[in-house]
Amino acid sequence: MEAPFKQRDEVTEFIKANRELFEQKLLSEAVNVASKINEILQKGNIDLLKNAERLIVYIVEEQEEELIAFAEQEGLAWAEHSLTVAFKLEWVQAIRRTLWHFLYQFDRMNNSFTDREEFFPLEKKINDRVDQFLNTFFLSYTKYKDEMLNSQRKLVEHLSVPIIPISSTVAVLPLIGMIDEYRMQIIEEKVLMDISKLKVHTLIMDLSGTAEMELNVIDHFQKVLNGISMMGSKAVITGMRPQLVRNMIHAGINFEQKAETRGTLQQTLKSYLDNEAK
Repeated sequence: MEAPFKQRDEVTEFIKANRELFEQKLLSEAVNVASKINEILQKGNIDLLKNAERLIVYIVEEQEEELIAFAEQEGLAWAEHSLTVAFKLEWVQAIRRTLWHFLYQFDRMNNSFTDREEFFPLEKKINDRVDQFLNTFFLSYTKYKDEMLNSQRKLVEHLSVPIIPISSTVAVLPLIGMIDEYRMQIIEEKVLMDISKLKVHTLIMDLSGTAEMELNVIDHFQKVLNGISMMGSKAVITGMRPQLVRNMIHAGINFEQKAETRGTLQQTLKSYLDNEAK
C-alpha cells in the first residue's frame, strides 16, 4: 500500500474551519442540485451538505472501509426514495472539484505539495477514492432496484395466476397470454400452495387464452399436473386451442393420463355446479 497522505489531518481541519466557504463553493459547482437540496432532505431525509463533508473526511483520511459502507448506504437510500441518479453524479463530481479547490488553497498557504513525487500519488489516491465511492454507490443503487423489480415481477406473475374458488371443493385457474418457463414455475408454486390452502378437490385449468407453449413448457406443465394428482386433487383442462393441440400431437404428448380434458370452461362449470346442486 502507498504511503499515507502526510497532511491529511491538517487538510481535514482546514476544510472544517472553512465549512461555510466550502459549502458555498460546492453549491456553486452543483447548480442543478443546489436548488433541490431541501427537496431531497424532505423526501429522503438526506442532508447533502453534511454528507459531503463526511465523504471528504473519508477520502482525505483514507478511511476506505467507512467510505465503502457509506457509499452502500447512500445507494440504498437514493434507490429507496427514487431520487434522481443524475443529481447524485453531479453532486459527487462537484465534491471532487471543490475538494481540489481547497487542496489548492491549502497548498498556497502551506506550500505542502512542492514535491512532485508526493503530489501525483496524492492526486491518484483522491480521485480513486471518489471513483470508488461512485462505483459502490451505483452498485448498491442498482442492486436494490433490481431486487425491487424482481419482487414486483413476481407479485405481478402471482396475480396473473388467479385461482378462483367456485365452490367448497372446485376452483378455476384461467391462464391467459404467453406462458414461458419462468411463468410456469410461478404457476407450479401457486397451484400447489393454493390446492393445499383452499382444500381444492378439482382444479379446472382453462387454456382458451393461451395460443401455444414451447415443448419444454408443455413438459413442465405435465409435471404440474402430476403434482396436482399427488396433492390428491383432480385436474380438468378446458379450452385447448387448435395450434396448441397440433403441437402436442406432433410431439407425441397428451394429458389423458394426467388430467381430464373438456371443451369449454362454460360447459365444464355448468356440469360441476349442476352436480353439486343435486
